[in-house]
Formats: sequence, structure tokens, C-alpha cells
Amino acid sequence: MAMLDKVLIANRGEIALRILRACKELGIKTVAVHSQVDRELMHVRLADESVCIGPNSPVDSYLNIPTIISAAEVTDSMGIHPGYGFLAENADFAEQVEKSGFRFIGPRAETIRLMGNKVSAIEAMKEAGVPTVPGSDGPLTDDDKRTLEIARNIGYPVMIKAASGGGGRGMQVVHSEAALLKAVQITQTEAKNAFGDPTVYLEKFLEKPRHVEVQVLADMHGNVIHLGDRDCSMQRRNQKVIEEAPAPNINEESRQRTFKACVDACKKIGYVGAGTFEFLYQDGEFYFIEMNTRVQVEHPVSEMVTGVDIVREQLRIASGEKLQYSQDEITISGHAMECRINAEDPKTFVPSPGKVSHFHAPGGNGVRVDSHMYSGYSVPPYYDSLIAKLITWGDDREIARRRMKIALDEMLVEGIKTNQALHRQLLRDGGFKQVDFTIHHLENLMRD
Repeated sequence: MAMLDKVLIANRGEIALRILRACKELGIKTVAVHSQVDRELMHVRLADESVCIGPNSPVDSYLNIPTIISAAEVTDSMGIHPGYGFLAENADFAEQVEKSGFRFIGPRAETIRLMGNKVSAIEAMKEAGVPTVPGSDGPLTDDDKRTLEIARNIGYPVMIKAASGGGGRGMQVVHSEAALLKAVQITQTEAKNAFGDPTVYLEKFLEKPRHVEVQVLADMHGNVIHLGDRDCSMQRRNQKVIEEAPAPNINEESRQRTFKACVDACKKIGYVGAGTFEFLYQDGEFYFIEMNTRVQVEHPVSEMVTGVDIVREQLRIASGEKLQYSQDEITISGHAMECRINAEDPKTFVPSPGKVSHFHAPGGNGVRVDSHMYSGYSVPPYYDSLIAKLITWGDDREIARRRMKIALDEMLVEGIKTNQALHRQLLRDGGFKQVDFTIHHLENLMRD
């Protein structure tokens, strides 16, 4: 299999620029696709070629599969990198890319389909020996007696979840038997309306968990490695705000057992590419919740502590090359944190699009900024509000935290509102500093 010589970047913003940089390092030519409003994006300016794929609405541009494939055809691209969001975990897109004669820089379509459905994903992980949350072991049926019995055996509280859900939607917590059946009906209706699939399942609701995930890389030759774990417990409405690697204060025996299970699972399902196993962690135990079959927003923290360029490896894997590293060569060094800087009001979280009159990026030892922003850039109102990722590294967690505080103070964004004040508040918080938190910590902090 030949090395990719030209890659179309089917995304926008900071991740598109991140992919472009990795392509340039490998000597791969780049094609940037963009909506009308995004013609001034930094990666569009730097790409070898650019193609406008439609109006500003994502549906008419970044989610328009035929137009993206046509752009790959007219530019004679070899591969398509989907980044994250948009079409990154769309199995139909991956399938159509491959059928059209291009390489999809990600897992195979059948793998995306398997892991995209929560029920089939949990079943596959159970078979592979990955620890899962006690639950219904498949979809709930219209047998009310069976549903009540499952919940009784697991013990309340339980959570009803949409099989095709995501982004925090299609979930309902139930605290008593009296409320269960009505909650199932409501979640089924919500799931059908939101995802076109009424299938729901039931699992134990963990009341005080942390969110910990494991990064993996797998090539086409059966080699699989993990790059350690990340803690992503600082969340608002199931959206991550701060991430860090490695996850602090984790039971080491449980951690190593889970790492091995993730690697074994990848081998069992024939996984290829970069992927992330997401877990809830409570009382020293990991419980699988889902797998993301793409590069994650928070991948830089794993890169900072391992020295592995995850996007570069994605491109090499898609070119048919073997992983550059064995597991023995992966060592976790120091600690890294990432703050997601969004164009939004730090108190109301209302998006704040508009022109960035002035932008100054922080610097110094152990500081990395992943951003497509520049002075004079206009943040459009049509897409996600993420404008920068601020990443710091230190010999230990406290040094990384202090460097992040300094970097947040140095970062200057004028003309729009950002959530920098929220990050400063979190970094000062005693619970965050002492690793005394759960996935509910940020929302509880905001209520106080």
C-alpha cells in the first residue's frame, strides 16, 4: 500500500489546522474544503489547494457527503481525514469514501457502525473482557415485567439510555420502580425524534463517578498499543471543559487491567486507527460506556505525556505502515492539562461570535496552543464555539496546573467573549486541586 500523497481535510477550525501540520511533516499535499464563510480560515490559507463545498450551514457543507467526495475527485486526493465532529463517526460516510476509491483515515465502516450503537458496543466489549456497567445486556423490549425485574436486580438508581444517543441526549435517571416504565416510554420517544432510532437500554446509574478514557492506536498488521489514560471529569452538560493526562489518583492494578482489556478488545474486533475507550471510574473500578472511533478533541494531553503524534500516526496507519512504537517504548512522562477555550459568555454560556480584534497566544516552557484564531479573524455563528485549546505540561500535576494559570492570564482575546474566567475559577478550586471531584463537580460548583 502506497503512502498517501494528497489528503483532503473534511473539517474546519483548529483540528483542520492540526491535520494540515501533520500532513506537511510527512510531505503529504493537502486539500482544504470550506463553507463560504470559512474561506479565511488559517488552514485554508496554508493548504496546497482549497475547494468551497457550499453555504454556511453545516448540512449544506461539512455534512454534505456527495460534495465532499466530489471535491476529493476533482483534486485527485488519495485520502480523506474527517477530524472530529461532523462526519468523523458516520459509518455511511466512511463506506462511501472507500467505495469511491479513497482511503478513509479512520476505522473501517463496520467498526464505526459496531461501536456507534451503544448496545452492540457494550456487547462487543463484554465479549472482549472490557469491564462494563451492570445493565440490561441489550435493548429493552415491550415486556414490562422483564424491564422491572432487570432494574430490581441491578438496584436503583438506574439510567435509561438511547442506543444511538450521544452528546448527553437520550438519557434519563430513574430513582424508583414507580417511575421506571414511564421513563422508558419518554426516552424511547425522545430517541426516535432525535436519532431516528427508538431503541433504549438500561444500566446501573453510578452516582459519583469520574470520567476516565484510554487512548489506543492500532495498525493494519494487528499491532495495538495504548497511550495511557486521561481524566475528563470537568464537564458541563456532558461537554468536556478541562482534560488531563494521566488521570490522577487511579488504582494502579485496575488501571493496568483496563489497559490490557482495551488492547485485547481492539485485537478482537480488528480495530484500525486511533480510538478512545471511555469509562466511568468509581470506587477503584472502570466501567465502559462507549468508544469514540476518531481522534479526540483532548488528544494533545496524551501527546504531551507520551511524545507520540497521534494525528501523524493516523496518517501513517492509513498508508498501511506499521506502528512506529511498541508498547514497551511508550512511557508516561510528567502531567498535561488542556483547557477548551470557547467563544462564549463565561456565565451564561451563550455563544459569542464576532471579529477577534486582537489575539495574543501565551508561551513559555511546557505551553502549547492549538488554535486557528488570529487577529482580525471573525468567529462565525454557525459552528461549535471552540476557538482554541490551551495545553500545558509539567513534571507533575501541580506544575502543569500552575503553568495553565499563567497561560490563561497571558492569553489575550479581544472583540469577543471567552470562557477563560471559568477556567481560572476551576484551576483555583480546592476540589480540582486535590482531585476530590466527580463528573458532577463543575455543575455543582456553578450552582453554589
